[in-house]
Amino acid sequence: MTHNARNSQQVVLVTGAGSGIGRAVSLSLARAGHQVYASMREIRQKNRERAEALLELARAEGLSLDIVELDVLSEVCCQAAVNQILARHGRVDVVVNNAGMLMTGITEAFSIEQVARIIDTNALSWLRVNRAVLPAMRRQGGGLLMYVGSTTARLHEPFLGPYIASKVAGDAIAEIMAMELRPVGIESVILVPGAFTSGTEHFAHSNAPEYFAIEQQYGDLPDRISGLADQLSAIDAANGGALDVSAVGQAAVDVLAIPRGQRPFRVVIDGQRKGTDAIDAIYHEKQAAFLRQMGLEDLILPAPSSAV
Repeated sequence: MTHNARNSQQVVLVTGAGSGIGRAVSLSLARAGHQVYASMREIRQKNRERAEALLELARAEGLSLDIVELDVLSEVCCQAAVNQILARHGRVDVVVNNAGMLMTGITEAFSIEQVARIIDTNALSWLRVNRAVLPAMRRQGGGLLMYVGSTTARLHEPFLGPYIASKVAGDAIAEIMAMELRPVGIESVILVPGAFTSGTEHFAHSNAPEYFAIEQQYGDLPDRISGLADQLSAIDAANGGALDVSAVGQAAVDVLAIPRGQRPFRVVIDGQRKGTDAIDAIYHEKQAAFLRQMGLEDLILPAPSSAV
């Protein structure tokens, strides 16, 4: 490795790296020369085969990629994973908050416990992971918090009520923390993927509503859910074909290649081209104007961008 490569190498922690987007981001960043810690829970039990397969691929390609155990629902686990990385490197430069889950169905039919669980997993976990890493980033004088959001946080859809509520909550936590962290030199970027009908286990492992008796009261409306994947595939085809999850990984690589202080706050990666980037542009304009009126212009976030 050259001197310049060592200087540009970032120490990166990725959550939810066992499959899908998290795995793609981990591999893309490692292939770009970064030191990646791909994290997942239960690496000696449930996710043992995933962890071993990822390590074997990393060895075969000569990548700087290691596995670390991290359960985003446990503050102790989050801190322990970060401490493990700090013990080896003395720093952590980037955290990619990716771990998440999906629920699909009629919103009324989900239990309160189900909704609380997905908000915990998809939103509150970001706070846990950030709280574990931010003291080190402040000592370093900088760092990057990266998040995997969703276009559904801007354009809501039926049948995804708890999921979208969790992504909206996570988006708000990420955005407000981004403003609060700007004065100490810690940057934030939200990667905003559209729907990926393949390459992830989101749809295959989607949780159904607990109260089937309530769902039955909606007649044949729930039956329309099963056809949505085909509709998405048709939209992808009309826009030049479906994106692979590696597109999100490449977006992460591109963000890290941008000099500090010049990175956009949002990067949309949407094969369906739903237009959330246009909404983001207007939102940013209005938010910036209001912050100026409040005398908080130094907290204005960078303008959004679009990778696809």
